[in-house]
Formats: sequence, structure tokens, C-alpha cells
Amino acid sequence: MISVRELEAHFADLPPELLDIVVELRNLVAEIAPQACEEVRSRGLVYHYAGGGPVSAGICGIHVERDHVRLYFTQGAFIPDPHGRLVDEGRKAMRFVRIESFDSAPWDDLRALIESHARFNPYTQTFRSAR
Repeated sequence: MISVRELEAHFADLPPELLDIVVELRNLVAEIAPQACEEVRSRGLVYHYAGGGPVSAGICGIHVERDHVRLYFTQGAFIPDPHGRLVDEGRKAMRFVRIESFDSAPWDDLRALIESHARFNPYTQTFRSAR
């Protein structure tokens, strides 16, 4: 993973309240999947396991919008979402959670979604054992 300094430099134009969300999501991914590969994108971050890319070995992605952050899952249609947090915009299996503020974010649900998607195998459509 990139250093916090690099992260802050990359997102220097973000309002502090959105950067706080990005950093906390990044911390969750690091706890859940410490071996995750991190890719920096123009408006976000993508996490996946080595030996695969964001789709076949995807954990999640963080995309920053003007006024919120999206936590997205390339195979989100296939993971449990008991509290109905995932939004479907008609993009096949892609789903996301819109996070508008740190204090209103459903952190426990976000953790559960990341954990579930990190274990999902899109080829067999089954869940891998915990890594």
C-alpha cells in the first residue's frame, strides 16, 4: 500500500471530511485483507489480491465524487446485503454504497460487505475460505 503521505498528496484537493472517509475505508481494507494490492486511480483506490485484477480477485474500490465517496464492489450483486446498502445502477454485477459523511456511514455494514466481497470467487460464484 502507498504511504499515508502519498495518499494525502494524491487527494490534496479533497475536502477533509471526504478524505477522512477514504482513509477509514482504506484502514478497513488493510485490517480485513492485509495482503491486498492497492492501485491508485485518478479519483480513487482499487484493492485486489495478487495474481488477479480488480474483477477476478477484487476486494473493493473507493471512488471519490464531488460531494460523497462510493465504496464499490465489482461483483456486489452476488454478496449478502441484509441491510439493503448496495445501490444498483444497472451495471450488471457492480454495486456501491454512497457515503456522504463520516458520522453517518454504516461502518459495521461496510466492514461486512468488504469481508464478504473479499471472499467471493466470481468464477465459481462461491465464497473462498477466510484468508
